[in-house]
Amino acid sequence: MLKINNLHVSVDDGQKPILTGLSLEVPKGEVHAIMGPNGAGKSTLSYALTGRDGYEITDGTVTLDGKDLLDMEPEERAAAGVFLSFQYPLEIPGVPTMTFLKTALNAQRKARGEEEMKAPEFLKTARALAAELKMKPEMLKRPLNVGFSGGEKKRMEIFQMMMMEPSFIVMDETDSGLDVDALRIVADGVNKLRSPDRGMLIITHYQRLLDYIVPDRVHVLANGGIAASGDAEFAKKLEREGYDAYAA
Repeated sequence: MLKINNLHVSVDDGQKPILTGLSLEVPKGEVHAIMGPNGAGKSTLSYALTGRDGYEITDGTVTLDGKDLLDMEPEERAAAGVFLSFQYPLEIPGVPTMTFLKTALNAQRKARGEEEMKAPEFLKTARALAAELKMKPEMLKRPLNVGFSGGEKKRMEIFQMMMMEPSFIVMDETDSGLDVDALRIVADGVNKLRSPDRGMLIITHYQRLLDYIVPDRVHVLANGGIAASGDAEFAKKLEREGYDAYAA
């Protein structure tokens, strides 16, 4: 599925190295979690994978199902099945949520040579998934994320993921700002997306999210690379002991 080898990423026009030789493999069907101290480069990894401007790849390779991800434009990566759930989802005034989502969904389908989803099927699917996530119907009628609480924005991200059905999901601190009830709802949506054909990379500071989305592997990102790895129980150890042993 996703294979990262010796990845180096810099910012500030290449003057500031952030990742300095990160290697990681997430097999198809598995959920991996990335934890680590502030400033370790967790969000940098997510942006590098999805092609955000300002993050310069200076060395290394990234492949998704054997295809060179770094050779693709951001929209090509999305069409290939990569989805990023942002830590701070953007508001887009004037753009209706449903119009945005239908346009994005059908653009990806077209790029993959698939038929567009017709309006009746789109609306039926959207309403059913929104109900699963306990989203009020009014949320689908607003401009994208405008006037939403933090929890509502995160639910909207999960809703988009469920509609788009990506093959590889990167979640950048999706638990940030969520209360317990919202966290459970978001986690339920993510767990419904677990599949033998889908991989996930969950970036988080805190172990609490991993009580609800139990990962197959947990990795510590420190000093520009993966400093240690373990199973789901490893996250609980990190919660108790912190990252000092890996951040020196």
